[in-house]
Amino acid sequence: MTAVTEKIEKVKLFINGELRESQSDVWMENCNPATNEVLGLVPFCTEKEVDVAVQTAHKAYKNWRETPPSQRARVFFKLQALIRDHMDDLALCLCREQGKTLSDAKGDVMRGLEVVEYATGIPSLIMGEMVENVSKQIDTYSVQQPLGVCVGITPFNFPAMIPMWMFPIAIAAGNTFVLKPSEQTPMTAMMLVDLMKQAGLPDGVLNVVHGGPDVVNGLCDHPLVKAVSFVGSVGTGHHVFDRATKSGKRCQALLGAKNHAVIMPDANKEKTLRAIAGAAFGASGQRCMALSVAIFVGEANEWIDELVKIARELKVGPGEEDLDLGPLISPQAKERVVNFIQSAIDDGAQCRLDGRGEPGNFVAPTILSDVRANMTAYQEEIFGPVLLIMKAKSLKEAIELINANEYGNGTAIFTESGQTARYFQHHVDVGQVGVNIPIPVPLPFFSFTGWRGSIRGDHNAYGKHAVRFYTQTKTITSRWLGQEGPSSGINTTIQMESL
Repeated sequence: MTAVTEKIEKVKLFINGELRESQSDVWMENCNPATNEVLGLVPFCTEKEVDVAVQTAHKAYKNWRETPPSQRARVFFKLQALIRDHMDDLALCLCREQGKTLSDAKGDVMRGLEVVEYATGIPSLIMGEMVENVSKQIDTYSVQQPLGVCVGITPFNFPAMIPMWMFPIAIAAGNTFVLKPSEQTPMTAMMLVDLMKQAGLPDGVLNVVHGGPDVVNGLCDHPLVKAVSFVGSVGTGHHVFDRATKSGKRCQALLGAKNHAVIMPDANKEKTLRAIAGAAFGASGQRCMALSVAIFVGEANEWIDELVKIARELKVGPGEEDLDLGPLISPQAKERVVNFIQSAIDDGAQCRLDGRGEPGNFVAPTILSDVRANMTAYQEEIFGPVLLIMKAKSLKEAIELINANEYGNGTAIFTESGQTARYFQHHVDVGQVGVNIPIPVPLPFFSFTGWRGSIRGDHNAYGKHAVRFYTQTKTITSRWLGQEGPSSGINTTIQMESL
């Protein structure tokens, strides 16, 4: 926390279509993690400001839900064009406040843009169902209706993509939204909100507040909030889920991960090792789908030295120079990663490549072998550029190891055998499986499907089935009384209003 200084830019709130300066007396420095330069001051909103944001969204909902879906979709057609026009500015902002390389920052924006494009199809995504004559002269049909005010609580590691996982689908479906971005990366979210306003979104439909635990609690407790979507750390995710559901809200919480890749002896060695290096160390390991454990099976154990050589060649530096790895988000994040590395070494792991000697918030690629399942570094999510290596005598042993882990977010196998790949994908207890693809994140016309300890609550968290999270099904069973048979002047298709 810091005292408010007029010389440093203050990050604003966005309420009812306007930028507003918070009246809070608690502020935090938003720093460039590559240089620790202060970029701005982030307010920890007051209880009143949180309430005003939710009340504003609730008021706007009454009109927005009545807006035809095709008209709501047009906002997102305009938004996707604006995001493309401002891609470089968004990526540079993201790079400076989060630390990613420019290429990775553009990828962050692009993956969010895919959801915006998907949201333009909302008229067909919210279609209901009908069965005629379920009983004599009785028809039953269902319609998808919005919920009301929805909330998104997002992490620092994907400041563009994860907010765009949430608010486009929710708003396109007819809800209004309050976004609470990470206090460590608020500026990218504010740029997206500005583009939403330029796209023609009515005032009050999307609002932004900033802060920490008190703001999160206020959103989870507010009686007008109908649904909460969260992506972030395990402890915070459990807290958000428990608090939101206690007050009767829908909640989905995407939590931690410990993603494994199995390397079979028949895999393409060169392509496999380079894929593993990119998946383990890209984004400095700060992503829930990062590859954090590599299990080498049988003769593939002989490839480990070559993997170390490839990882050693990766370049670390400020993201704006577009190297291979940027910094970790903060000094505290680096300290945490360094402590995990030392813990593994103390527990008997062999350090094959040590990246702890970098200055500032940087950690270079680190590889630890001879890792066992009872080590703390294996049991917890490190969230840094650290790859743990384990060995297995058979595919069955590797699968048993993966299935015994607490998390089930993503996994992969590298093999040239279709039979081996099918056996793996059928028996592994993980929601997202890659075959010769180390980070199997689907496009939004599928769904993000982490399992077990990686998610709590509604599994319709991302993409296609997120519409189900942000809508409720109303089923109507009706009997039309009166004259039997066709009536003149009544059409089979009735259009209530011209669009």
